[in-house]
Parts: sequence; structure tokens; C-alpha cells
Amino acid sequence: MTGYAAVVLAGGAARRMGGVDKPARPVGGRPMLHRVLAAVADADQRIVVGPSVPLPDGVRTTREEPPGGGPVAAIAAGLALLDPGTTTVALLAADLPLLTAAAVTELRHALDTPAAEREHDRAAEREREPAAERASTLPPRGPTVALACYVDGDGRRQQLCAVWRLPALRAALDRLAATRGGTLDGAPVRGLLTGVAVREVSWSGSGPPPWFDCDTDEDVRRAEEWSR
Repeated sequence: MTGYAAVVLAGGAARRMGGVDKPARPVGGRPMLHRVLAAVADADQRIVVGPSVPLPDGVRTTREEPPGGGPVAAIAAGLALLDPGTTTVALLAADLPLLTAAAVTELRHALDTPAAEREHDRAAEREREPAAERASTLPPRGPTVALACYVDGDGRRQQLCAVWRLPALRAALDRLAATRGGTLDGAPVRGLLTGVAVREVSWSGSGPPPWFDCDTDEDVRRAEEWSR
């Protein structure tokens, strides 16, 4: 696999938590943001988009324009700091305390693996599963896959637990901005996926689901239990 960069989105109002600094909430004794950054410690570049907070050495920070402009505006701000030679970028929320380096590697492998090989591997796995469990979507055929993202147990795409080909992500941002009068302020992340080939990845490793995000106090309690 080639090298990659990581952009971590650490903004947001955390309304369901009373407006607290959600990425700073500890899980297993460490802030959620720091746990996410540890999962991408091998990235060539790590960029956090959000309010200024203490960060590990080597991590760069920036802010979306306007501040509070939403996750898509934050994505654009993060990409603006990437080195010119970057080809692949992990796009991650800061409230993924169960994310691991192995989970990120799985996404990168899914993005890099040719569709035919991926389908062969999945078909072999399915043959070992009960028939009732053989119902997930196979990787897309045809167009080059633009991103790989996890899906939860109900098949919902976890759009901020994903790895993108950078040219495809830049093109998706341009297309979305063009439909909104040139602005990304308040744009939904799902708008980036329009017309792009997505490889959906179900977590098959050991341990808790890496895509689990903490939107409520109850979510944090669940993550604490899983992290023990």
C-alpha cells in the first residue's frame, strides 16, 4: 500500500452532550481525539480541523471557513494543508474512540485491492458463513472505487470512517460546491458520495466496531465498557 494522510474532523456543536468539547471527552483514560490520532500514527501527515487544542507533536491544525460551517467545509480546510504528492487520505471523525490502526489498514487495503480480487475473497468468506448471513453488498464493478468506508450492522455507511483517493475527494467537493452556489457551508457529507463508486467494508476483525461514534453520554459509557 502507498502512504496516506489523515484528516480528523474535531468541530461540531455536540448538542446531544450539552455543547461540551466532545473530542476531549476521555475514553479509557485518553481523549477521544487522541485515540483517533493514535490509530493513524503511521500516516505521513495528520491534520485536525477544529478549535485549537493541545495536540501530539507533528499534528497540524486548521479551522473550517466559516467556523462552524460543518463537516464538508472542514474537509476542504483539511485538504488545503496536504502535501502536493498526497494520493490517499483517511477521513475520520474525532469521536471514534474504538478506532484502531488495524481498522484503518483494512480500509486502505480495501481501497487498493482490485475489485475482482476483493470479490473472490468475499465469495470465499461467504461460503464459510451460514446462508442467512450472506446478504451484504459486494464491491462495485466498473468505475474505479473512490473511497472505502465501514458500514454498521444495519448497512449504514459510516462516511467519516473512510479512506478516499484524494483526486476523487477533491472532485466531489468541487461538484458539491457547484450545486450550492460555490459554498460548502452547511453541506451534508452524504452529498460527496453522489456519483462516486464506494466500497463498503464490514468490520470482520476482533474487538469492538471501529466505526462506533459517540454522540451521547450513553455512547461514551458503551465505549468505556468496550475499551476495558
